[in-house]
Amino acid sequence: MFRSFLGGIHPHDGKELAKDKPIEVMPAPAEVVVPMSQHIGAPCAPCVKVGDLVKRGELIGTSPAFMHADIHAPVSGKVIRIEERPHSGRISCQAVVIENDGEDSWADGLPLARDWQAMTNEEILTAIQSAGIVGMGGATFPAHIKLKPAKPVDILILNGAECEPYLTADYRLMLEMPAKIVEGAQILARVLGVKRSVIGIEDNKPEAAAAMKKACEGTEIEVAALKTKYPQGAEKMLIKVIADREVPMGGLPMDVGAVVQNVGTVAAIDDAVVRGLPLTERIMTVSGDAVAEPKNLCVRIGTKYSDAIAFCGGFKEEPDKLLAGGPMMGMAQFTEEVPVMKGSSGILALTRKLTEHGPEMNCIRCGRCVKACPMGLVPSMLSILSQRQDFTACRDSYGLMNCVECGCCTYICPAKRNIVQYIRNAKGFVRAEMAKAKAKAEQAKKEGAKA
Repeated sequence: MFRSFLGGIHPHDGKELAKDKPIEVMPAPAEVVVPMSQHIGAPCAPCVKVGDLVKRGELIGTSPAFMHADIHAPVSGKVIRIEERPHSGRISCQAVVIENDGEDSWADGLPLARDWQAMTNEEILTAIQSAGIVGMGGATFPAHIKLKPAKPVDILILNGAECEPYLTADYRLMLEMPAKIVEGAQILARVLGVKRSVIGIEDNKPEAAAAMKKACEGTEIEVAALKTKYPQGAEKMLIKVIADREVPMGGLPMDVGAVVQNVGTVAAIDDAVVRGLPLTERIMTVSGDAVAEPKNLCVRIGTKYSDAIAFCGGFKEEPDKLLAGGPMMGMAQFTEEVPVMKGSSGILALTRKLTEHGPEMNCIRCGRCVKACPMGLVPSMLSILSQRQDFTACRDSYGLMNCVECGCCTYICPAKRNIVQYIRNAKGFVRAEMAKAKAKAEQAKKEGAKA
């Protein structure tokens, strides 16, 4: 029997719209827009120029920075523009625009069949790095870095919870491609040197749990049916319920001997190691009450939202809100021209009847957000202090940077306060101040060296 975690909520999950829709392979669009920033860390710089002919899987973006993930062409064709384009996580970003030639020819040497059991750990990590794999649940942390923890680990946790409402891509992946996930998990366990691997799946997905249990027969991988409660899929929550370990404030999973990977990431790692395939496509959900035919799609990186939505029959009603991701942690978009990226788990279009929020009022000190917060914070005070622009108090007295921005506080607030937005604003200010302080210290160091 697995434990639960502090706080959490039970929002309507909306998964009935797409959960029974098998994964469809969407044809590659006539044009793809490939952002050079699709990961946590330094953006990549294009290593192609306008007019170049590229093939699928060819490297088109890289960086000398330690924290980055290489970017590859998702189609074969001609580079027609390199320019600023809309980005789902920011206003805009430099992108490589490729005109699809319709041939879909792979770069020389790809795919590349390999026996992973005959590979060294270093060769496996190099294959993962070369493929540009990132956390595909939305975190987008470069996978090769996460798989080289600075501290000993003894448990690998695979995230199959998919607790975000409406999203069903991981669910379909577990139903339709469980063997790929199992092999990927075995590869990771070998690299990390762990004896215990556990796939955590919420107990509202019995079909996925059954499929994964069958695929895990004959292996040492466990399948854990976890209590359905949002945000069960957050790293720290999974570690608590599966391993009964609490990641310290400001700490990382490796601080308690754990590594967590999303099942979509694990499947991509299997493709990279066993078949030598760079990350050029992903499985995602297009859903919401405004979408004519919600679907789970395998789409090319760089596909514009407008193309993916059109493939799902377009809008049956005018959406009030278009989200990158789900309703709890997703980011509202200002245009359908943003492209699908490595971390794009879903596109969600909701009508006014679902997004109606009501006017924001002053905090009534009811404490519901405190009870719901899975990180044990006081969201009400964080929002109030952020409104007052007392960002120092947010950071030093109320654990601002430990917020995972899950949205439980905003969802549960009877005063309709946009608590997560206040917290994000405070985090942005604190990060900007930290960057200034770091730059100032580096400049002082350089001047001291000259003296």
